[in-house]
Amino acid sequence: MAVLYVAEFVTVGGTGNYVVAGAQVAPVAEQTIVISGSSTPVTNPFNANTAFVRVHTDAICSIAFGTNPTATVSKMRMSANQTEYFSVPLGANYKIAVISNT
Repeated sequence: MAVLYVAEFVTVGGTGNYVVAGAQVAPVAEQTIVISGSSTPVTNPFNANTAFVRVHTDAICSIAFGTNPTATVSKMRMSANQTEYFSVPLGANYKIAVISNT
């Protein structure tokens, strides 16, 4: 079973101007999504204080963000075992959706 792991963070560690050097632990929320052939969103919108999400996939997939996201194979593709950090707007009720890809 392929899974997308999503961890939400309020801030990043360090100071100054930087690309995410590391999320400040502990996450305010964590969710998982089973990756299938149809678009599946996380159950809960991101926490109102979430500024960054860490996304890790153990299979090739595509993802989409939004208040009612639909992932398609033409959206952001992630390779198997890839981890990425994304900035999300505070308090916007954003979610992430995922679909399997090749």
